[in-house]
Amino acid sequence: MNKVIAITGASSGIGLAIAKMLISRGEIVYCLARTEPEDKRILFKYCDVSKRNTISTAVSQIIEEQGRLDCIINNAGMGISGPVEFEPAEDIEKIIDVNLLGVVNCSAVALPYLRKSNGLILNISSIASEYAIPFQALYTATKAGVKEFSVALKNEMRPLGVRVSCLLPGDVKTDFTKNRVKTQVDSVYRERVERSIAKMEHDEENGMTPEAIAKAVVKVINKKNPPATFTVGFSYKLLRVLKRFLPQKFINYILYQMYGK
Repeated sequence: MNKVIAITGASSGIGLAIAKMLISRGEIVYCLARTEPEDKRILFKYCDVSKRNTISTAVSQIIEEQGRLDCIINNAGMGISGPVEFEPAEDIEKIIDVNLLGVVNCSAVALPYLRKSNGLILNISSIASEYAIPFQALYTATKAGVKEFSVALKNEMRPLGVRVSCLLPGDVKTDFTKNRVKTQVDSVYRERVERSIAKMEHDEENGMTPEAIAKAVVKVINKKNPPATFTVGFSYKLLRVLKRFLPQKFINYILYQMYGK
C-alpha cells in the first residue's frame, strides 16, 4: 500500500527534494506550506506552521481525501543571523514559532492519525543543534529544541506504535542561504558578523545536495525502528562522534575561531 506522507515546507529545498523522491517511489505526497510547489504531482494544502488552526485544517483535508496519514515530515524552517542584542523581537518570535513550535504543533495534530497507522514523525533539525554557532544563536536554539523534543517524543510514543526520528543535516545547498534574515547591526559587531555570515554562506553554497538528504530520509521512512537522531555525510557523522570525547571548552574555542572571531 502506498504511504500517505505530509511534508511541511515542501515547496522548495530539502522538502521539495524529499517529496519528488517519495513520489518516484509511488507514495502519495502532500506539501503543507504557504506556497504551492511548481511540481503539480505534489498535492498541496495551505498551511502556516506558526498557526495551529491551519495545520488542523490541512491534516483534516488529507484524512478526508485519503482516509489515513502514515508519516509527517516537519521540514519547514527559517534562519536569522546576527547578534542577539540587535535581533528584533518579532524576528525572534517568528523563528521560534516556525522552527520549534511549528514542529510541536504539527506533531500534536498528526499524532491521533499516526497512532492508527503506526506511522512516523520525522523532524528536520540541524547539526547546529550540537555545534552552537555564534551569530546564529536563535537558529541553534530552535534546532536544539527540535532535537530534544524529538528524543522525548520518541519515548512518549514508544508503546503506542508511532515511530519518531530526527535528522541533523549539515550544510546543504538550497535557497535557505539567500532567504536567511540578516539583522542590521552597528560597528560593535559589523566586521565580525560579516565574516561569520560569509563563512556560513560559503559552506552552504558548497554543501551537500538536497537529493543526498532525501535519499537518507527515504531509507529512514522505511525502517521499522528508525534511530532517534541521525545525520548524513561522513564528516558530519564524525563531528557527532568527536563531540562525545572533546571538551566543550575546546569545541567552543574552535567555533569561535571559525565563526565568531
